[in-house]
Amino acid sequence: MSEIPLIVIAGPTACGKTALSLGLGLDAELIGADSMQIYKYMDIGTAKPTPKERSMAVHHLIDFVEPTAEFSVADYCALAHDVIADITARGKLAVMVGGTGLYINSVVNDVDFTEVKTDYELREYYTELARREGNERLIEILSEFDPKSAKKLHPNNVKRVVRAIEFYKTTGIPISEHQEKTKLKKSRYYPIMLMPDWDREILYDRINKRVDIMLDEGLVDEVKRLRDMGCTRSLNSMQGIGYKEIFDYLEGKCTLKEAAEQIKQASRNYAKRQLTWFRRDERIIRLNPEPNMADRAREIIERELESLNGRANF
Repeated sequence: MSEIPLIVIAGPTACGKTALSLGLGLDAELIGADSMQIYKYMDIGTAKPTPKERSMAVHHLIDFVEPTAEFSVADYCALAHDVIADITARGKLAVMVGGTGLYINSVVNDVDFTEVKTDYELREYYTELARREGNERLIEILSEFDPKSAKKLHPNNVKRVVRAIEFYKTTGIPISEHQEKTKLKKSRYYPIMLMPDWDREILYDRINKRVDIMLDEGLVDEVKRLRDMGCTRSLNSMQGIGYKEIFDYLEGKCTLKEAAEQIKQASRNYAKRQLTWFRRDERIIRLNPEPNMADRAREIIERELESLNGRANF
């Protein structure tokens, strides 16, 4: 079977992924790869594409999950594979756009989730354990049977740490070992991966300004509406940066100014982790964010597509 071309616009928050994807000028449809933009009613805090931006191209896998619902990376991959197949069958290019590295890698590397079981009781037990004894306790537990994952995962990323523990408890195999085996499997995709690569201080300034814009556009009111709909801060959707901090403000735990600074700091820290993730992937082409970045990206994509067609015809 010939490889399926898959364009990926990846990178940290506020680096300009949406603008780049819309500026490529290709006959393409876009696929969101953001673990927060999947949720309905969460538009401002997730920096979801605006109605105007969404009118410029067909967008998939954004704004379709209830904020109270469970949703996993396996769920995302199953949907993404179907969407990519449909787009390709209609003679268009599929462009995945987002900053959730786990989503992107799982699709691009064609990770097989068919044998992975879900144990909700186990998941709830370890999530509650983290609440009682602290996130570091989960890292201690994970290190007993999967030291590689324990070293790689951040303690604050409770969901992924719990998932790594759950994976071992239900399969008997460390998730790091499973991931290594996955890398040896040939993917169905021919990925063309690009990332706008800003100077870090400029990126941080863009992040700070974006947070100010979010607050001006009504982030507080957005969180109030979600709370009135029955969303509690314990939901996975409400763990997103911007939402948990505004919950603190609404509960009187901090001032709005303090919440804003916390959002900026958390966003910068997240961007730093994203950069570490994406920069270690040698497949990603880092683009200088100059005025003609979209033209440069299009040239790279067209060259890679020609190379792929040449291989197919060889």
